[in-house]
Amino acid sequence: MKAMILEQPRPIGEHPLQLVDLPAPEPGVGEVQVRVHVCGICHTDLHTVEGELPLLGRPLVIGHQVVGTVEKRGKGTTRFSEGDRVGLAWLASTCGKCRFCLSGRENLCPDARFTGYDVDGGYAEYTVAKEAFAYRLPDGFADEQAAPLLCAGIIGFRALRLSEIQPGSRLGLYGFGASAHVAIQVAVHWRCEVYVFTRSPAHQDLARSLGATWVGRAEMTPPEKLDSAIIFAPAGELVLDALRVLERGGTLALAGIYSTPVPALNYTEHLYYERTVRSVTAATRQDGEELLRLAGEIPIETEIERFPLHDANRALELLKASRINGAGVLTIP
Repeated sequence: MKAMILEQPRPIGEHPLQLVDLPAPEPGVGEVQVRVHVCGICHTDLHTVEGELPLLGRPLVIGHQVVGTVEKRGKGTTRFSEGDRVGLAWLASTCGKCRFCLSGRENLCPDARFTGYDVDGGYAEYTVAKEAFAYRLPDGFADEQAAPLLCAGIIGFRALRLSEIQPGSRLGLYGFGASAHVAIQVAVHWRCEVYVFTRSPAHQDLARSLGATWVGRAEMTPPEKLDSAIIFAPAGELVLDALRVLERGGTLALAGIYSTPVPALNYTEHLYYERTVRSVTAATRQDGEELLRLAGEIPIETEIERFPLHDANRALELLKASRINGAGVLTIP
């Protein structure tokens, strides 16, 4: 099979992903082999490729927003049949026994493994996955439109929940890439006023078209204080910008897996009056199921830009430069 592999993390401008031929992986007990149709690209992929996240094993096939069909089933699989369309997300497996798994917080499992990071992912023609961690995808979404829902959508949805946004409240979104352009559609569906902070004129236009109440840059002051805010961009300095315009009792959720350092906070200006800052760590399968169900109800429309598999380096370069409007998707021939 064709696959883009990472042998050594390097700046994306050096094109560290290499197109190679590998044997197609065979499914083990409880696993399915998936013929990959498309795989979304994500900032986590970029952080992995550039070495901002420590790699445990190499070579590695990255990618964790996978849409494909079940080609083979390993022993003990019962949920899917050969030919079923499935989606694979960031969470690849958990122990199922720890205090976090048993309390509905499997995203915090110390033994959790992640697609395209601990196990090979979707920048390839085939991959294998635990059947219990694969998703049925809602009808009405083409493969390319479904892919961004599997990380950008799921993480955006969990970030919305952890931001404690309520219907009719004011929400701020910092950065307007793949996750934010899905999250805004959920928030508008919940009748929230959404204030979008992004420096890209194209992203500003997209935010307006998706129902943003106000659009500006991070250093600007919106016309109203925010009840909740989410930072999607991996820039620690945005924490100060968001807290500066957060209402008393408001919550700021940090949705990135990586961030540059957060500058020193002024307690009175940024934190007092019971403001809350919290991180978002991965997501549970329940988050995924709820987001996919909601995506079909709204329905969510994903803005995508397609790239062939061999162009994965260039796609990640464009992602780093904020030159993809919506979400980038690799198509696998």
